Amino acid sequence: MQLSTTFLGFDLKNPLIASASPLTASLESIKKLEDNGIAAVIMHSLFEEEITHEIHQIDHFLHIHSHSHAEATTYLPSEVDFDNLQADHYLEEIRRIKESVALPLIASLNSVSAGGWVTYAKKIEQAGADALELNITYIPTSIDMRGDEVEQRYVDTVASLSQHLTIPLNVKMNAYFSNPANMAKRLVNAGARGITLFDNPTLADVDLELLTALQKANITSSYNLSETLRWCAILYNKISCSLCANTGIHSGEDVLKTIMSGADAAALASVLLIKGEGEIQNILTTMTEWMEKHEYESIEQMKGSISLLHTDNPSAYERNSYMYALQHYRT
Repeated sequence: MQLSTTFLGFDLKNPLIASASPLTASLESIKKLEDNGIAAVIMHSLFEEEITHEIHQIDHFLHIHSHSHAEATTYLPSEVDFDNLQADHYLEEIRRIKESVALPLIASLNSVSAGGWVTYAKKIEQAGADALELNITYIPTSIDMRGDEVEQRYVDTVASLSQHLTIPLNVKMNAYFSNPANMAKRLVNAGARGITLFDNPTLADVDLELLTALQKANITSSYNLSETLRWCAILYNKISCSLCANTGIHSGEDVLKTIMSGADAAALASVLLIKGEGEIQNILTTMTEWMEKHEYESIEQMKGSISLLHTDNPSAYERNSYMYALQHYRT
């Protein structure tokens, strides 16, 4: 039984990747993930606010030319002072982890601006990271910012980073674009070697006692898998990059669904936070037993087998199945 797959050019022993979370924040916890069978690790995200000394600098970078042409990038900072404890600690963690584990290690930056990020991304590469995941989910709060301006911000950031890195760049997309498939294509054309579908943003809430807005961690369930399956199936074999399924993957069956939809790998976070690292073995066992029962010999054999390219029911991913689904539910 061959569970191996390829992601970002790396040969993985199975499709399971530990997504950025508190479980990927230290060498000790990453060793536990490795011992339990995980194939690759995405380090916890380093946030832009943790790198820059002054939060108002970020606001300045974002808004000083908010009315400029969408493709204008010269106003972004060319240099940012990255000498602070949090940033240095992240680089040191990369070095320690690479010395101690054999897994591909993917660093993670959570950002909204470009410019100085090139400097820090290069430091991450020099520290030994095998790849870099860029999480650039940006929720515009200005009603005057057009959708094409938001999209161009993503493309410009990816293009800027990819030109200065030799390690693969993976982009963790959100599903808020009018055409996610086209946005994925533009990101790949800008230099992304991989696309992760999708980011799992925090939940907005209101504290009625303190009368303040707040954000909560968004713990998923298998119920959240739908859009990931839909867009993996649509994008399979349409863009020249690796695809990683993310959000809503909680079981071996969920992983198999993502692979059949077209993903090369599946990223886990919520299920590991809920059940612990030992759940990796349960997921792999479920996958192996299902594959044996249905006479699949390898992950590659099933990859994309029910994608939009190969399915005998393409309407399952399209508009004309909507009415049927509602009628079927009523009956």
